[in-house]
Amino acid sequence: MVTTLPIGKGVDANAFDPGTGLAFSSNGEGTLTVVGKDSSGKFQVVGNVPTRKGARTMALDPKTHNVFLPIAEYDPTPAATKENPKPRPPIRPGTFSILVLGR
Repeated sequence: MVTTLPIGKGVDANAFDPGTGLAFSSNGEGTLTVVGKDSSGKFQVVGNVPTRKGARTMALDPKTHNVFLPIAEYDPTPAATKENPKPRPPIRPGTFSILVLGR
């Protein structure tokens, strides 16, 4: 471990881009935390890019340096039941898309 830095809530994925030297954390709260080195070589949070709430799964293309985040709109969460005590909200049909973030 090199250091510990603050990132957003609800993290699902992390990635490192060796071509840019940047590390990414996709946060379900609706941010992408970007980490890089400062002029002294110390890691720091470069920024927290707004995405969309729930955009926490991520893929990185090391050739284009783009970050891909699947997103969708959700319907209300159904009531909890004995069989499903922690239900998830269903995805609204026709709202799935991919958010592409680049430099």
